[in-house]
This record gives sequence, structure tokens and C-alpha cells, in this order.
Amino acid sequence: MNAHGDLGNLSAAELRELYHVTEEDLALLLEYSKIVLPKLDDFVEEFYDWMRTQPEFDLYFSDPITLQRVQNQQLVYWRDFFSADIDEAYVHKRKSIGASHARVGLSLPTYVSGMYRSLRIWTDVLYDQSLSHERYARSLKAITKLIMLDTAIVVDTYMRQTHYIIAEQHDSLMQMSTPVTEVWNDILMLPIVGIIDSKRAQDIMTAVLHKIADTHSRSLILDISGVAVVDTAVANHLIKITKATRLMGCTCTISGVSPAIAQTIVELGINVGDIRTTATLKDALRDAFGDMKVALQNDGTPS
Repeated sequence: MNAHGDLGNLSAAELRELYHVTEEDLALLLEYSKIVLPKLDDFVEEFYDWMRTQPEFDLYFSDPITLQRVQNQQLVYWRDFFSADIDEAYVHKRKSIGASHARVGLSLPTYVSGMYRSLRIWTDVLYDQSLSHERYARSLKAITKLIMLDTAIVVDTYMRQTHYIIAEQHDSLMQMSTPVTEVWNDILMLPIVGIIDSKRAQDIMTAVLHKIADTHSRSLILDISGVAVVDTAVANHLIKITKATRLMGCTCTISGVSPAIAQTIVELGINVGDIRTTATLKDALRDAFGDMKVALQNDGTPS
């Protein structure tokens, strides 16, 4: 991109420099605005005639009240655009648009297509042929620069907001995917479902160790019956977790070891050492109750 490498941290002046927006460009924009701004209502009509042909129109603009509100915002947007005053407030408004599009889920292809369509309406459909060919060419270049600047700010903010939302969702999923539960006094259980990669293994270890510290539990059951694949990497992650819990005085049992998983571990030559494993969660609970000296009734439930 540029030496800064980050649009979000650039000032209005730096953005103008990056997109080569000169004082002459702004003067040309102001001059051109006198031709097209009186036709702003015509622009909105042309633009939404085009928008109605887009697949996302009914999804976002089927409500007449919403449509009117967005159209009013668009009037403000283009008045700002043709004011040729690219200051910090201007940049902030463009960032707000990008954040808003990300929140509602308006796709970037639709937005970019809309900006291209807007450029065509302003410079072709609504142009009255009143400028000399040379003057019009320079005005077109200036408007294109500003359209590109606006688009870059909105897209950059959109991507940032989207990444933020994804990160938040990922964190929420990680919290949901590491539900360490105290099933009995001194006994914790964590059912693991899905894929275990390095990041998730670290999240699991952190959650487990914090829960052990909070509850002073002495037994942990990791149930892996929901883990589809156990390879060398996954086995090593599990071994590290069991070793870490042992350092905190907590015995770890891995339950849900299916015949397929057991065979895979043997074929891979993975040394599970003295890690305690069971085929079922029921077996792991029985062992944990035995460790805690909890008597079991005839039906297998703790007394």
C-alpha cells in the first residue's frame, strides 16, 4: 500500500497525499458540483433504479421507511463529497459508513459496484456537456480520485470491523468450546468436540488450569468422544494438558477413547506414558469417584 501500510491510522492530509488529491482536483470538483448538485434528486432516482436490479435490494431496502432513511443519508453523503473539503470530519464520516455496512452485512461487491455506478451517473448520465473536452477530462480524473479515496476508506473500515466481529465470535466460540464444569466436589469435566489445533489446545489448557486453581479440584476428565481425528499433534496436545494438570495436583483422565482412536495411537507409535484413559465417560466418572473415595450405589450413582 504505502510506507504507512495502514489506512486506518492515516490523517486526512496523508490520505489526500496517498491518493494524489491536489488542490486543483478539489477546485475542479467544486466547479463540477455546480453542474450536477442541482440534479441530486435525479441522481438518487437513477441510483435506486439500478439498485432495484441488484439481488441484495430486497434484503436491505424492502422496508419503505428504511429506504427513505438511506436515501436521505445518501443526499448528505454526496453533498459532503462535492463540498471538496477533505478534513478529519470527512474521513470519520466515511469510516462510519464502512462500519455500518459491516454491521448490517452489506457485501463489498455490492458497495464497490454502487460506487462505480455512482461515478457513471455523475459523470455521464447527469453531465450536461457544458465543459470543454479538456476541462471535462480533468474533472473526471478528479472525481475518480475522490471516489477511489472514499471507497478505500470505507473498504478498509469494513474489513477492520469484519475482522473484529470474527475475532469476537471466535472468542465466544472458544469460551463455549471449553466449558469446564464441576460435576462433583473436586471433580471437573471438559467435553471436547471438533478439531484440536495449537490455538485451541492452549485455550483448553488455560481454561482447565484456571478452573483447577479456582475450585482446587483434584480430578479432571477430558472427554474426547467428540474429537473426530487424533493424530500425533492432537495426542501431544492432550499429553501436555494432562502433565500441566498433574503439576497442579490434579489427576487427569481422558475418556471417550474409541477403538479407532486407540488403534491410531498405537500405529503412530505415540507414547502416552502414564496417562489414564477410559473407553467411556461413565468409566472415567467411576474412576474419579473412586479417587475421591465417593461410594457408589448399586445403580452406579454416587451415594
